[in-house]
Amino acid sequence: MTDVLIIGAGPAGLFAAEQLSAKGLEVTVADKMPSPARKFLMAGRGGLNLTHSEDIDVFLGRYREARNFLDPMIRAFSPNDLRDWCHSLGEETFVGSSGRVFPKSMKASPLLRAWLRRLDQRGVKLLTRHTFTGLTAEGAALLKPEGGEPKTFPCRALLLALGGASWPRLGSDAAWTPALEEHQINISRFQPSNCGFLVAWSEILKDRFAGTPLKRIALSLDGSQCSGEALLSAKGIEGGAVYALSAELREKINSNGSAELLIDLRPAMSIDTVRQKLSRPRRKQSISTFLKKALKLNPVEQALLREVGPLPEDPEGLAARIKALPVLCSAPYDIDRAISSAGGIALGDIDDGLMLRAQPGVFVAGEMLDWEAPTGGYLLQACFATGRQAAIGIQNYLSNIVEGERA
Repeated sequence: MTDVLIIGAGPAGLFAAEQLSAKGLEVTVADKMPSPARKFLMAGRGGLNLTHSEDIDVFLGRYREARNFLDPMIRAFSPNDLRDWCHSLGEETFVGSSGRVFPKSMKASPLLRAWLRRLDQRGVKLLTRHTFTGLTAEGAALLKPEGGEPKTFPCRALLLALGGASWPRLGSDAAWTPALEEHQINISRFQPSNCGFLVAWSEILKDRFAGTPLKRIALSLDGSQCSGEALLSAKGIEGGAVYALSAELREKINSNGSAELLIDLRPAMSIDTVRQKLSRPRRKQSISTFLKKALKLNPVEQALLREVGPLPEDPEGLAARIKALPVLCSAPYDIDRAISSAGGIALGDIDDGLMLRAQPGVFVAGEMLDWEAPTGGYLLQACFATGRQAAIGIQNYLSNIVEGERA
């Protein structure tokens, strides 16, 4: 019997293993993939965004409905604490122009290698190719080795850090959901988050502009707004600015069947400035040439203006379209294309130490819990913070058992 069995070798599980092994506990980490932290490595391919440097109250507001749940955990393990932890592994960090925090190497692999060395030095055992198949009536884990039959792995405490439902080929496929529902654990259905959205573009726009970026734009939906960039694809619209509004877009679609996203093609200009520029004499210029010279509207922006219908002839109507171009989104992209997922174990089903109320001795952490966050470092920060909180909960649980046995 091991002291703690952790199932899921992502950031939440590995960080909990680090915290627990530092206390002298015997820890085993199991994962169904051939190697640990597959999704963590994928996140680092374009530059590992660890966390964000903004004010902590603004930071916590990014978690929307889950803010109250995550607030004490993230204050206890803050973005600065996460940076200090990276430094302790020999990976220096820096703050980018957007406020996002990255390791100086910009990669996940050097950090992960140093992390795994630390865990190995502390005696943490890693079992790969072991799939979680359920819990016994007593709350013990059932693990199926590749090519073998499921068997019980005894432990004094169990932590599940199995991830959400995005990027299933990297291990997060939510296949654990039925196994926990059998034990009366309430789980909200998983939905895509930080994803693109389907739009019924015309064939002309798809043929000419699929894969074209939209730069320095602003998107808005029902009062929520985000500036940044987006990308047109053959099936819709995606990119950083879209991801920032993905929760609002998804919920609007769930309620109404579709959502009208508004694109401001010239957010740096007021509508009055745009109108004045459009009021200049056009003379013999074509409308395309005029728009290019007056507002530097490029071909893809002009094509988007025409997607809605014929261009208004009056400056006021044309300015209104440029500043609030409607794009009808019908559905999010499939969850296997999403950066993260929404949904998971109901927060009311776990206590302050992240132990399942219905299963004493079984703890949960990371993206399998019902919270979501935009990209920008918020996802990883919460995974680390919940992993740490679960480790504290496990320490307290095991201490109480020892004290009970002594009594």
